[in-house]
Amino acid sequence: MAWIDIPRENLYLSEQVIVLLSCVLSFIGSAIIIFTHVRWPELRSRPRELLLYLSVADLLSAASYFYGVLRDFNGPRWDCVAQGAVSTFSNTSSFFWTMSVALYLYITIVHSKKALADHMIYWFHLVSWGVPLVITVAAVSLQKIGYDASYVSVGWCWINIDAEDKLMWMLLTGKVWEILAYIILPVLYVLIKKHIGRAHAALSEYRPILPVTPVYQPRTIADKKLVFIPIIFIFLRVWSTIRFILTLCGSPAVHNVILVILHGIGNTFQGGANCIMFVLCTRAIRSRLLTSLTCWCCKPSWSSSSEYRQIDVSVEPEFNYGSTEDAGEGVKWPTHLPRT
Repeated sequence: MAWIDIPRENLYLSEQVIVLLSCVLSFIGSAIIIFTHVRWPELRSRPRELLLYLSVADLLSAASYFYGVLRDFNGPRWDCVAQGAVSTFSNTSSFFWTMSVALYLYITIVHSKKALADHMIYWFHLVSWGVPLVITVAAVSLQKIGYDASYVSVGWCWINIDAEDKLMWMLLTGKVWEILAYIILPVLYVLIKKHIGRAHAALSEYRPILPVTPVYQPRTIADKKLVFIPIIFIFLRVWSTIRFILTLCGSPAVHNVILVILHGIGNTFQGGANCIMFVLCTRAIRSRLLTSLTCWCCKPSWSSSSEYRQIDVSVEPEFNYGSTEDAGEGVKWPTHLPRT
């Protein structure tokens, strides 16, 4: 195959530092999502529960990639196999959980079958943890995971480059599910956006028309965020797919420094991106985090003061990941179009 003639990808120190930083930020982001779910039960919802499971997978993925990039393996080792196994399992699981979130929102919002969507949580667990586990155990047992000379990675170990059927295992342990997600995610979120748009348009017919004040039709925060879910996923992951295709073609462009860095960040920063979108950009959770941080930093001085008062942030409007509730105005949009 053409890629055998491609020399090993030697990481520059700058590339290594950037990817390691991305791993750290993703690990912290995933940990923050897990912390907020445990710390504030009143903000829990089914979609955020799915986000929690996705964050567990992203946390494992960031930790394993960090170890791989830090070691920058030069040959087959036992810890290379271990790191490759963990990253294969967690990365594949992340694909499945991302698609599970999209499917849950589609069933809940478009078809208004929340009971069915809740029942499917068990199947999500079975598929999102079970399938990656079976694939990883099979790959390790057949000695398919190991040193890959960074042909389609950025320092970490994945599929053994000496395996005769390495292409099949690269597809099975990641690329097939990655490409499948490129197709499924945009389709589901376009359908969700269309449904919400129709609901907005139908609801606007029942609003009073004011001749002096212009009519303002607010778009929900969830509506805006839904657009970014497939966009962020595709933007982060597409660089890995591009390098994979270039490697198959034997193109020297696979060694492009910018492409290598984008590949490294894209594979490792999913947890950080989710934290930015669904924690730091969600006012109810962001305010609680800031308040907790303030209380923790100022606790010695406050505890000694007789004027200390507990700050209550429970009045913040709750915003659930994937819901159609506007955290700013408390407006709920119907999932079904009003009948005239």
